[in-house]
Amino acid sequence: MATVIEVIHGRTIRPASLIALLCAILSTGTLLSGCSTNPATGEQSFTAFMSPEDELRVGREQDPKIRQQFGGAYDELPELTAYVTRIGKRLAATSEMPDLDFKFTVLDTPDVNAFALPGGYVYVTRGLIALAENEAELAGVIAHEIGHVTARHSAERYSRAVATNLGATLLGILADSRAVADIASQGATLYLQSYSRDQEFQADTLGVRYLNRAGYDTGAMASFLSKMGEASRLQAQMSGSDHDPDAINLLATHPRTVDRVKQALAAAAVQQLANPVTNKDVFLDQVDGLMFGDDPKEGTIRGKEFLHKDLNFRFEVPAGFRLFNKPTQVLAADQQGARIVFDQAPKGTSVPPVDYIRAQWAKGHNVRDLESIDVNGMVGATGWLPVTARDRSSYVLRLVAVRFDSRTVYRMQFLIPSQRTQALNEDLRRTTYSLRPLSEEERKSIRPFEVRVVTVDGGDTEQSLAASIPMPGYETRFFRVINGLERDVSPNAGTRVKTIAPR
Repeated sequence: MATVIEVIHGRTIRPASLIALLCAILSTGTLLSGCSTNPATGEQSFTAFMSPEDELRVGREQDPKIRQQFGGAYDELPELTAYVTRIGKRLAATSEMPDLDFKFTVLDTPDVNAFALPGGYVYVTRGLIALAENEAELAGVIAHEIGHVTARHSAERYSRAVATNLGATLLGILADSRAVADIASQGATLYLQSYSRDQEFQADTLGVRYLNRAGYDTGAMASFLSKMGEASRLQAQMSGSDHDPDAINLLATHPRTVDRVKQALAAAAVQQLANPVTNKDVFLDQVDGLMFGDDPKEGTIRGKEFLHKDLNFRFEVPAGFRLFNKPTQVLAADQQGARIVFDQAPKGTSVPPVDYIRAQWAKGHNVRDLESIDVNGMVGATGWLPVTARDRSSYVLRLVAVRFDSRTVYRMQFLIPSQRTQALNEDLRRTTYSLRPLSEEERKSIRPFEVRVVTVDGGDTEQSLAASIPMPGYETRFFRVINGLERDVSPNAGTRVKTIAPR
């Protein structure tokens, strides 16, 4: 949540002192219990607008929405789900909330992500599990999320949001139901917003504490974050975009760096274990056969290209754009504010594309230069209109509609900062005309991939072990990332390693 500066009685209150001020204001009222010392962090916490009972209710209510938003629970390997739950329960038992009924879910998405809801709902994605090297690294991620729960960061963030929404009239309308309702209406998105750096540091410190108490290697937290950074840099290079390695995060919700995690290791002040647990072989047994990457039934991203086998289409975005596959649309974005949205028009759209844009899709708007186009033998239409954002910046929104077959019209929206329109014009034109049916060769090439655990023999090399990884030009580099290998250091014969192979 963005930091806020309140002005009360003409005095500027900085965020660092906001919690203390709120607690002081409420100390004589009925919300005294909302300001207390958190047993996990040992620090004063303002949670007046979300009680522990509220946290349980919110978790129950938002859990189905989170599952729907992130592909549902991954149930292809029930043993893996049980394994993740065992790790989570082992860690939770060492926390300051051992009696809380934590629930652990593996989400069916290739995104590398993890997060927690109030009330003990913790999620990790199959994409994150595939990236980890051993059980300790996975445990480090889970321990961090448990730390967010025990520190009650969601309750704190929610209460701050409500208090901020009440604004300068805080003293007089603490019970303003409309203000509370406005915050509550944000639903699950509020609980997935970015944590502050202080909250991340607290979660890291608590995570180290729980890892240590459970017997795990506490260094695994930093090693996994480093691995995630390398994977993020690799993904950025594959999509042709720039990347700041010090700004890596899990879907922008966890602003952490390797240095800050190392600081948390020191702050936790735990006694180093003589023989910490990593459980690499146990972990490899569990991830063997784990689906990797996109499920072909939902579409496949290959670098700058998106292909959908069941719907029989493909298109390509310009260099510098990164693709994101969502349940009802495909998104692409670059780092300078340009956006592409690909989706399908409502079923039953029967009019020509030019009429569809004018009379239905952009009804009531003055679409400029509206014209019919031919896209690889398919009838299409395009036009544009100026758009002003809330911050008063100006954009050009280009609309494209293409009748793909008798039942389907596909749509593209290109939202481009006005000053970049000329520079991107030809690139986006190529994206429009890249839409076409799949060739038979392309259809055959779309297969699900999985994590494959193999034992290295004497004749294996990095190149041979990585040959089946579906990242042309980057196979060996990704192989090193998922196995924690340094450049030019081949795994020894007899070592078990992960690779990616088609099913």
